[in-house]
Amino acid sequence: MQDSRLSSRALALMLGEWRTGGTAYAAIADRIRVFCLDNRIAAGTVLPAERDLATRLEVSRTTIATAYSSLRASGHIESLRGSGSVVRAQPRGVLIGAGELAGDDVIDLHQASPAAWPGLPALYAAAAGQASSITSRPGYDMVGATGLREAIAARYEQRGLPTDPDQIVVTNGAQSAIALIAATFVKRGDRVMIETPTYPHAAEALRRRDARLVSVPVSPEDGWDVERAEHVFRRAMPSLAYLMPDFQNPTGRIMPGEHRTLLAAMAAEVGAMVLVDETTAELNIDGPAPLAPFAAYSPADSRARIITIGSLGKTVWGGLRVGWIRAEHELARRLVAARPLFDLGTPDMEQAVATLAFERMPEILAQRALALGAGRDAVVTALRDRLPEWTVHSVQGGVATWVGLGAPRSSQLVLGARARGVLLSSGPRFAVDGGYERHLRIPFTAEPEALVRAVDVIADAWADASAGVLAARDGSLAEVV
Repeated sequence: MQDSRLSSRALALMLGEWRTGGTAYAAIADRIRVFCLDNRIAAGTVLPAERDLATRLEVSRTTIATAYSSLRASGHIESLRGSGSVVRAQPRGVLIGAGELAGDDVIDLHQASPAAWPGLPALYAAAAGQASSITSRPGYDMVGATGLREAIAARYEQRGLPTDPDQIVVTNGAQSAIALIAATFVKRGDRVMIETPTYPHAAEALRRRDARLVSVPVSPEDGWDVERAEHVFRRAMPSLAYLMPDFQNPTGRIMPGEHRTLLAAMAAEVGAMVLVDETTAELNIDGPAPLAPFAAYSPADSRARIITIGSLGKTVWGGLRVGWIRAEHELARRLVAARPLFDLGTPDMEQAVATLAFERMPEILAQRALALGAGRDAVVTALRDRLPEWTVHSVQGGVATWVGLGAPRSSQLVLGARARGVLLSSGPRFAVDGGYERHLRIPFTAEPEALVRAVDVIADAWADASAGVLAARDGSLAEVV
């Protein structure tokens, strides 16, 4: 049973700058394969009719038919009577030839998340010692444990933003926080200002609310396009703005203090709520002292509509599903009231571990800075050595660098790297309105040795993509899942 139908207009927008110099059908098929792998086109989705897509892309119907045939051969779509070409669910793992790569052989840079902080097992052991006390409670808590909310509020105080524990709502990670905020405050048809490139799951959560996304560019060279932001605030009148001002994902940029003040004032002027994503805010490697939270740059009487989210996913471990929302009291109460539609609270044992983690936060952040710094240096050095034609930025923190490829081959490159055992997310994955085929996010969250090996693989895949080898070798693409 199909879930939805993708229009030719929507798919054409997603394809963006799809012509790579190779055969047209292979370039289109490659893009769609990446969309399937990234779940940008969900399983069950019906692709546009061949004739409609051919007209939209200004190619022959034969080109689209051949592209779809290639996708059927590689197992990414199937033909269903009465439905057309439908996207298939993609199995986990990577196949090369006839053999599946073992987990240890795959370098996964698809998720920009570090390994667990080395001291985490001891925190779980300590939390287990509290099991009798923890299990004596009902276990359903829409707000969060008092001790954890106090620790989160204290952390905001230390960073320069006075915070009451009652302003904190503990969630099941940052993504749950974004979804809850979107469901509570975004209505169908609302305009939402969002950065581009951006964190893709935030954009997806907002699209699920049928919001109309209006983008503001962010670049590694120039940061936020403040003039464009001003235009959006005053002309589009968004109800909400989504920003990641600290080590923005994927560019790694830090928003200057004067821009924080300006954007906060613009939002207040038009009555827009600001959703500030601080999930990477404390991942400083070697930059100057981190800036205060975004809300601190707004006058106290204008902070009521600034909502901040954070999590321990990047600092402690992605598997520790503890995040939070910081909001003024009335907004926090509205979020708590809406929460039962999504979940019945954050697990108490996880909250106990998180509370202990906050006691060790200076130690945790120091370890992260060393590990991420080593990874960043390894990636930047290797990329500049193996791929000198690329534009490679050395960021001051965060989890990734956003590189310029110089040619629109990001999706093709990702497929080639995947076939060699390196998993990446293509540039268009982070786009709001299409594009970024000339860019690639490369996380530096793995071990330096693995990252250097990954760059070697990427360089080989790039050589093939540049020579059109991948596009011409359609049979090999049939082996990529």
